[in-house]
Amino acid sequence: MPIYWAFLTYMLLRPGVENKEYPFMFPGIDKVLHLSIFGFLGFCILVAFPNLKKSTYLLIGLAYALITEIFQEIMDYGRSLEILDLFADMLGFSIAILVYNRLSQYFSK
Repeated sequence: MPIYWAFLTYMLLRPGVENKEYPFMFPGIDKVLHLSIFGFLGFCILVAFPNLKKSTYLLIGLAYALITEIFQEIMDYGRSLEILDLFADMLGFSIAILVYNRLSQYFSK
């Protein structure tokens, strides 16, 4: 998990690059990416710390998402703070709770 977290931080804070057109790209793909990478991070946190309170877990997710968005704005590398990215990040964290709970129920049988 620490390696993924470090990689994610690097990817979120690295300088922006010009997007090329690929057949799989569509408007809003960045929001889907935010949702999926934060969902995976959230799932990893829940697996690593199964007794973590959900409120603490969501606070960790919100703090990390907010800090990375603020740093994107401050660092001036061609990235900017976007509220919709923050919502996508938190939605990913929330979906991770649902997935974790379902898998926990399935494997506890």
